[in-house]
Amino acid sequence: MSFRGTNASSGMGVAEHSKTTYLELQRKKVHRYVIFKIDEKKKEVVVEKTGGPAESYEDFTSALPENDCRYAVYDFDFVTSENCQKSKIFFIAWSPSVSRIRAKMLYATSKDRFRRELEGIHYEIQATDPTEMELEVLRERAN
Repeated sequence: MSFRGTNASSGMGVAEHSKTTYLELQRKKVHRYVIFKIDEKKKEVVVEKTGGPAESYEDFTSALPENDCRYAVYDFDFVTSENCQKSKIFFIAWSPSVSRIRAKMLYATSKDRFRRELEGIHYEIQATDPTEMELEVLRERAN
């Protein structure tokens, strides 16, 4: 079954590896996070980096480029007020204000198509600056 369909507006497909890597994060908890980038030559969204289950949120945010756009998913573990261990998956559209306009447009037009391929996302965050995706923001959204 191929997930390499294309988006009419941007022409970006989704690499099969991107989908399977996300499923590893979601179902097997093999990754804490996955960072995706658009490969313009291949015209598809590909995995750029993964973080192991022991990696922190700080490891994740420092792995994002300061001046270029990316998509990312982060598996956020937390304890509820009832003392229950929970996990929520966040989709983060990282589009720093200093990135190229062309990159921002490309990522914006491809986001919905890519996001639809990732079933089981609980929350989505659009961030243009690190303060918009601080750990406290995730904590507030998850509770």
